[in-house]
Amino acid sequence: MKLLAADIGNTNLTLGLFDEGELLGSWRATTDTTATDDEIAVLVDQLLGLDGHALAEVDAVAIASVVPPLTTTFARMIRARTGQAPLVVDARSLEGILEIEIDRPAEAGADRLANALAARIEFGGPAIVIDLGTSTNFDLVSAEGAYIGGAIAPGLGLSLEALVGSASKLPRIELRRPPNAIGSNTVHAMQSGTVLGYIGLVSGLLTALRGELIERSPSTARVTVVATGGHTYEPWLADVPGIDAVEPDLTLRGIRYAWDGMRAPSSGNPEPSSRSRTA
Repeated sequence: MKLLAADIGNTNLTLGLFDEGELLGSWRATTDTTATDDEIAVLVDQLLGLDGHALAEVDAVAIASVVPPLTTTFARMIRARTGQAPLVVDARSLEGILEIEIDRPAEAGADRLANALAARIEFGGPAIVIDLGTSTNFDLVSAEGAYIGGAIAPGLGLSLEALVGSASKLPRIELRRPPNAIGSNTVHAMQSGTVLGYIGLVSGLLTALRGELIERSPSTARVTVVATGGHTYEPWLADVPGIDAVEPDLTLRGIRYAWDGMRAPSSGNPEPSSRSRTA
């Protein structure tokens, strides 16, 4: 049984192909909200084809999307090309699989729910997932394994775009750690403010969230912090203290766990793959 997991984000479309629960590969492309059914079909086949796979070999599809127009287009393409109805991950479909203890469960992003589910299964609670993407999402799992909310901050790229777009004399720069916090030129000063400032934002929020999560957990509990998302490959991530694991494919595995749970909702506890790590 081969499952295609699709994480449709505002910046990137990420695909993962699973065979009996094991991730065979993952691929990433830029999100195009104007893409037609045929264009998405070509893109998916091209991405899978990079490693010798094809859409025709897929047995099932699950989607977690925060881009509603593309959710519809992607699902329609899957039905037309494979004859299958893809499973869509959201708060309603996760009933009985993941406890969602927030004010308005329907408003929770599918990627955030997938991250929480994967963290609960692979690491247990309490846990914090930091998703470093277009936005920077902090998603918290209680000691009992429920998703209890978190925080949303601007992503690093988004912050830089806002800065450059609003200040005409500031150039576009490479997002890397500057040699010193005190920038001796405009580029280094911007790198200090954006990259070092971003590290401070992530560290500060993580400290605050961890403290509140500890207060809500048994005295013997230890909070596990997992980083995921497009910026997990950046070398400056090592400068953020308190991260226990870096899992770039955590969201895709969360989608796979959701699919497992939706197929057998009575179990409510999909099995982690052998590749999963536990704290």
